Amino acid sequence: MATTNRTTGPKTTLQKAAQAVGAVFLLVGVLGFIPGITSNYEALSFAGHGSGALLLGIFQVSILHNIVHLLFGIAGILMSRTNGQARNYLLYGGVIYLILWLYGLLIGQDSPANFVPVNTADNWLHFVLGIGMIALAILLSRNTRTAGTASR
Repeated sequence: MATTNRTTGPKTTLQKAAQAVGAVFLLVGVLGFIPGITSNYEALSFAGHGSGALLLGIFQVSILHNIVHLLFGIAGILMSRTNGQARNYLLYGGVIYLILWLYGLLIGQDSPANFVPVNTADNWLHFVLGIGMIALAILLSRNTRTAGTASR
């Protein structure tokens, strides 16, 4: 039987999900610094809507944006140590992404308020990430038994 404060032994599905989401964010943060994967790399700026770099040719990024992805990824990996932390990472991280989605919709993309920066593709990715992370937190919190353990 899994505990809600597991720090050793097999991870629950909830913990694995938080770890996987964190690893993806970490990977995206690294990829944002690789020319070729990030097009217009020479236009990568520290922050602001003027950064012309596009991750995968689609998502507007800056050095600050990439650093945020790296930190968010590290947080996910570290918080996957326990069920409670994994749930909080997915739930509140999802809420943060929904707030970012709304923020991106409300600000002008050419305004100084777009300091991260985000474009339309980023905005809708933030929406999908927010809904997905919250769904993982809720659905996987219902069953926190260790992944691979048969129910009795």
